[in-house]
Amino acid sequence: MNLKVADALIIGAGASGSVAAKHLSAAGFSVVCLEQGPKVDNGEFWGDKPEWELMSQKRWHPNPNVRDLEADYPVETSQSDVNPLMYSAVGGSTILWAAHWQRFMPSDFKVKTLDGIADDWPFTYEDLEPFYDEMEVEMGVSGLAGDPAYPPGNAPPLPPLPIGKIGMKAAEGMNKLGWHWWPGPNAIPSKDYDGRNACVRRGTCLTGCPERAKASTDHTHWPHALKNGAELITGARVREILVNDEGLATGAIYVDRNGREIEQRAKVVIVCGNGIGTPRLLLLSKSNRFPDGLANSSGLVGKNLMMHPYAAVSGNFDEDLESWLGPAGQTIQSMQFYETDKSRGFVRGAKWQVMPSGGPLGMRAAYGGKPLEEAWGANLHRSTKRTFGRSFEWGIIAEDLPEEANRVVLDQSLTDSDGVPAPRVIYRNSENTHRMIDFHLERAKEAMNAAGAIGITVTPLMRDCGWHLMGTARMGTDPRTSVVDQWGKSHDVPNLFIYDGSVFVTSSGFNPTATITAIALRAVKHLIAERYNQKVAA
Repeated sequence: MNLKVADALIIGAGASGSVAAKHLSAAGFSVVCLEQGPKVDNGEFWGDKPEWELMSQKRWHPNPNVRDLEADYPVETSQSDVNPLMYSAVGGSTILWAAHWQRFMPSDFKVKTLDGIADDWPFTYEDLEPFYDEMEVEMGVSGLAGDPAYPPGNAPPLPPLPIGKIGMKAAEGMNKLGWHWWPGPNAIPSKDYDGRNACVRRGTCLTGCPERAKASTDHTHWPHALKNGAELITGARVREILVNDEGLATGAIYVDRNGREIEQRAKVVIVCGNGIGTPRLLLLSKSNRFPDGLANSSGLVGKNLMMHPYAAVSGNFDEDLESWLGPAGQTIQSMQFYETDKSRGFVRGAKWQVMPSGGPLGMRAAYGGKPLEEAWGANLHRSTKRTFGRSFEWGIIAEDLPEEANRVVLDQSLTDSDGVPAPRVIYRNSENTHRMIDFHLERAKEAMNAAGAIGITVTPLMRDCGWHLMGTARMGTDPRTSVVDQWGKSHDVPNLFIYDGSVFVTSSGFNPTATITAIALRAVKHLIAERYNQKVAA
């Protein structure tokens, strides 16, 4: 046992855990963070080396089942339409994210009111707006103010990255159709910023940034947290959150890399394990008081999983578009078909983004999975000559509505390297999702044709697309229909908090990291303000 009792124990050093650690430590809290992965050095990334695309197929693949590293945990996905993607390390999945920086729309927080589906969030866009503003400064977001799809607000701290030839070409098509587009905001600095270098546009963001440019929270937040005195323990796989006879959290038990079980005590426990890791840990933390899993009186822990099914239309062009250039995220975006129009036969919508084609091994090679006959021998050379530098993608992020049948449970046989039960994901796309994707693919083909594409490839659903893990410990005002309140506090355990994407009520059609971090910032500032009223174990 570690006899030190921390003011706050944070489980997970990813996006939300990093925000919590920085701000709690700055406010004078003693903070211990347990992270099952390692600290990754930027020199380990292969984006500046010739072998980059080969390494993206295994060591730096976003699917933990493909990487198969000890620091990861396996996920049973035989009952899922989509593979969940994540990374265990200091910085979490921001190590491998594309750094799209998207605020949710005002409508995203009130879909029940507007569309009669799902539930409204317990707060509004306006409530979260100042925390979006603050997080954009902390992350170093590059973007252009004035997007007419959003309410007026503060400009990002840095000017936008170049949209490049692919952005210009895509915009030509959108202008012909009279459709919305705007330069995409990215958490990638266009100028040197807060100790990080400006983007050099290698386009290898999805396998880690060797330039120390992209806003991964091991660089944006952990240096500040550590300077403030936070303690970061890596290689610490938490297997149970502990509670006392009064039903208060007292800390957690973790397994270190020598196989030892260690108890870390704390006055407050904050779980930041993502939309799969968090319900897994809560379900593992059974006790006589919580026989169905910790904080699970509602029965909703693990349910309502949302993962944003991703579709794409790729276009080939008879000109050099330099489409290997970065960033690997978005150059331009469109919300033309974002809001609900029930005449389309479905509710809600999707956000589009233009993304580059990647390296010579194929379109978006970091995702892998191409058939051998298309990626080997003479076909490889023909395909490379036809597409390399001449292709781009309209990616479509479809809003995923919450359904209790889409869920995370504990698998009965699969375990991680320490013998802790692994999660099983049960997830199917709904009829609404299928209709939404079909509609958006047809519109994206129109956009590609308007831009002058000479060949079009359609991907109705990318199997390896589950970056966005949301909804499995949802927030709300009623303990019967939610797991935590608007501040991330468990309805069942008054000193247990959840700050990650599992608290989402709905998924929107946007990349969630901006909202995850803004929610975490709002919640942690509330915790700091209420510190003397917070109930803790004796």
